[in-house]
Amino acid sequence: MNTEAQSNQAQSNEAKQEVSTVSRRGFLGMGSAVLAAAGVLSAVDAAGQEQKAYPTKDDRSSSAPGPGNPAIDGQNPDSFLPPQTDAGGVQTFKYPFGISHKRMQEGGWSREVTVREMAVSKTIAGVDMRLTAGGVRELHWHTAAEWSIMLYGNARITAVDLEGKSFVADVTEGELWYFPPGIPHSIQGLNPDGAEFLLVFDDGNFSEYETVLLTDWMAHTPHDVLSANFGVSQQAMEKMPRREKFIFQAAVPGSLADDQKVAAGGRGISSQDFAFRTGQMPVTKRTKGGEVRIVDSSKFKVSTTIAAAIVTVHPGGIRELHWHPNADEWQYFMSGKGRMTVFATGGRARTMDFEAGDVGYIQKTLPHYVQNTGDTDLKFLEMFKSNVYQDLALSEWLTHTPPELVLAHLGIDNATLDAIPRDEVVVMPK
Repeated sequence: MNTEAQSNQAQSNEAKQEVSTVSRRGFLGMGSAVLAAAGVLSAVDAAGQEQKAYPTKDDRSSSAPGPGNPAIDGQNPDSFLPPQTDAGGVQTFKYPFGISHKRMQEGGWSREVTVREMAVSKTIAGVDMRLTAGGVRELHWHTAAEWSIMLYGNARITAVDLEGKSFVADVTEGELWYFPPGIPHSIQGLNPDGAEFLLVFDDGNFSEYETVLLTDWMAHTPHDVLSANFGVSQQAMEKMPRREKFIFQAAVPGSLADDQKVAAGGRGISSQDFAFRTGQMPVTKRTKGGEVRIVDSSKFKVSTTIAAAIVTVHPGGIRELHWHPNADEWQYFMSGKGRMTVFATGGRARTMDFEAGDVGYIQKTLPHYVQNTGDTDLKFLEMFKSNVYQDLALSEWLTHTPPELVLAHLGIDNATLDAIPRDEVVVMPK
């Protein structure tokens, strides 16, 4: 992202800055509700007829006297009464983890949002998983790459790289890990209360039910074959599980140093770092409206198929109007409340509301924004099936296009155009 200072604003006098601030806020209001949806709306339509007032939530036209679910309606006000700028049919781009099936085990649980739950989500799938202290996500690997962020608590992760060298590390809230396809690994909750984490996979068809598990593999291999493979007696194989464990309860592991030493053996420790300490990286962009941290392969070297942005929007702020030219965007909302409008081709637009635990999805190149509608910070992930993060902002497009061409399109004046930020702001304040 471009972090260059806005020189034209720095050179303005105090009076012009005050006017520019007002103009910019006016433009943002117009942009989020009008510009990217259907152009500037007039009180008179194309036929010269006066438009009727758009219904409010208290009008008879918007009432819903039949059976309903007030709790769901209350969480989705922009679906119950869409903004006037919404138009046409846009595929549903929200799914709450809260209504996903939860697979319960002794030692923890998991639930997933894939293309089966949200049809638009074709490139990425997500799993929310909880492990108790000592709870184990058994040794396994995937055909898809696994990217993860710790949402709560502490966990120990293990892996073996392509050279057969071991990796053992402890991760805590906000930290990441990434395991490429075919890399065997495990996760175990630590004291005092285990962990909860989000797993993101670079395949919308992925499912936690379709994983290569150690116990499942052993249960479906004849004992005489196992005996020959390991060089031990068949009798020694009799106590092996007859079915997968998936998640199970075990003792809390000992010290990290001891586990690292034992796992390393004579081969040593892997040169690859499958974990990423997010707190140790500087904020990529910070404004009065919030901040963003971008984590792609330029920072997290092993993460070659998934790029991420961790976005915080302060109350009243807006993740500015923008789009991503290189990949679909999969979102996970971690805290706060917000709303997002996605603008599609053919003059279509739809607004949906989000809160903690919800998943969002925007198809590649479709314009959108995310606005904080609550009174606390809105924090969410932007995830992409790509090795690099890319985006373009509406403001930088307009300000780097010949001005007369922009004025002819939008009908705004030069003062308003001059007030628009020349560089991508990412998060605009209220």
